[in-house]
Amino acid sequence: MTATHTAHTHTTKRPWAEGLTAFAAVMLMIAGVLDICRGIAGIAEDDVFVTTSNYSFEYDLTGWGWIHLILGAVAVLVSIGLFQTALWARVAGVAVAGLIIIANFLSLPYYPVWSIVMIAVSGFIIWALCVVRRDDSDQMERS
Repeated sequence: MTATHTAHTHTTKRPWAEGLTAFAAVMLMIAGVLDICRGIAGIAEDDVFVTTSNYSFEYDLTGWGWIHLILGAVAVLVSIGLFQTALWARVAGVAVAGLIIIANFLSLPYYPVWSIVMIAVSGFIIWALCVVRRDDSDQMERS
């Protein structure tokens, strides 16, 4: 009776864990692609960015574009690992999403609405990757 109950419990938890990991993978992939686009716009010194005066974190738009481009490319690569439910990808996904939050906070006055959207999306990514318990992810890797 315990084995049946345990097997049933694991099968109900597994789709939940897989769903959150898939959600995080898709959202990180989207955030990475959008960050790549933002990086290209920054490198090209596009007019989509607002220039503000007297902001503590002033930076060169081209240099900041390269940072977003590289961060976006890393996010896309990590999201591919998340689709394979690799533990390293979960850890790296939390780190990359955290870096995306920091990068968007620093560029808040230059592109305010988009920065807030990306901060919120990255927060959901971190939540989805952290809420999956180790025993749920271990079962996903075994099957």
